[in-house]
Amino acid sequence: MDRIDYRLAFDLAPVGLALSRQRTMVDCNQALCEMFGASREQLVGQSFRILYPSADEYERTGARIEPIIKRGASTYADERIMQRVDGRFKGETFWCHVTGRALDPADPHAAGIWSFEDLSARRPVGAALTPREREVAACLMDGLTSKEIGKQLGISHRTVEIHRARLMRKYQAHSTPDLVHRLIAGT
Repeated sequence: MDRIDYRLAFDLAPVGLALSRQRTMVDCNQALCEMFGASREQLVGQSFRILYPSADEYERTGARIEPIIKRGASTYADERIMQRVDGRFKGETFWCHVTGRALDPADPHAAGIWSFEDLSARRPVGAALTPREREVAACLMDGLTSKEIGKQLGISHRTVEIHRARLMRKYQAHSTPDLVHRLIAGT
């Protein structure tokens, strides 16, 4: 039987992959580089922060991941808006499905492996959104209620409703299901 070249498999995987230590990329594959418009040299050694549209979103996402993994979840996954790092699309935001596994659940950020799937072909970002609107939009697409979103994001359900109302205006939606449809369609 032929030996599998795991390095080659990692490099040529059809999804973006990154290995991390303390939320810093220690290795990544070609698909991740292409997705974010950056070279491996630009990403390795950098904080995942450079992949987020804002520092607040980076911090809040990290804070959300930790208790979920510490409670015993083997992986963490969500869909969020990320940002291209370099190239002709520098600064462009896009929907991304992110899944990660901590190597030590007791210390979720110590080391992990993360996969990234670019959803922009089927879910374009259709409006300029604030960081909080992006988070609320992602939660709405997961089917969460205002109270559940508030709990997850650490804000009141009334504040969630304000952000949802702004999203509905920006997307010209007539109801929450219509808003979710427009978010998915990117219209």
